Amino acid sequence: MKKTIRSFSLIINYKTFIITALSVISTYFCYQFDLTAKFPDMLVGVAIVFPVVFSIGSAYNRRETALQRWADFRGHAIAIYYATRDWTANKENDLPQRSRETTTEMMHLMKALLRGERNEWQEKEAKLFKLFSKLSLITMEMRNYGVQSGEISRVSQYVSKMIIAFDNLKIIFIYRTPITLRAYSKVFIYIFPIIYGPYFASTFHDFSASLEYVMPVLYSFILVSLDNIQDHLENPFDQVGEDDIDIDADETSRLLD
Repeated sequence: MKKTIRSFSLIINYKTFIITALSVISTYFCYQFDLTAKFPDMLVGVAIVFPVVFSIGSAYNRRETALQRWADFRGHAIAIYYATRDWTANKENDLPQRSRETTTEMMHLMKALLRGERNEWQEKEAKLFKLFSKLSLITMEMRNYGVQSGEISRVSQYVSKMIIAFDNLKIIFIYRTPITLRAYSKVFIYIFPIIYGPYFASTFHDFSASLEYVMPVLYSFILVSLDNIQDHLENPFDQVGEDDIDIDADETSRLLD
């Protein structure tokens, strides 16, 4: 029950009630001053709903891609740990412990990067690539403990794939749904229920008494809720929406024993 209430609170917020109130006021004044018009219903779908649904679909696909890239990063990190633990002929070494500590630190740093602002990236990203270098050196040390060159080459590819996965996550973080499309959608979502006051006023005689304002209220709730859904999906790392990606470094570390 609490989860359901939280979900509703994310898509129905103060913006919903502000736009709804303005829509009702606009409709009331249009009715009082006999300003009515029969605007086409299809305008709502073509001008607003279609672009918003497209934006939601685009944001959702980016989230799904981010999940795949995070799984790639995590899976190759675990594979490197198993390689340092199981592939060496001489087990008297600290490679498994160092690889686990390094990858755990990398995941914590990635989590901080993806949940932060873009202006915080330069220093943290440089630190992350130093950790990639450190991990690469750990794989090269496997040669000293009986691992053949072919196997070391394979483990080096795991490091390369981790770097590619991180770059994909970075691109998803930086490049989002087209800004102009989002701006267009927001403008029309927020002004549409207000400028459609004459249309809502023209439908007053189609409803029973006390139900005249159902249409402006429904339109406002639906359109603003769609916009809120798109906003929460836009950044899949900020831990605000219900569908955000949780980079749990500690959980991964617990699996490496």
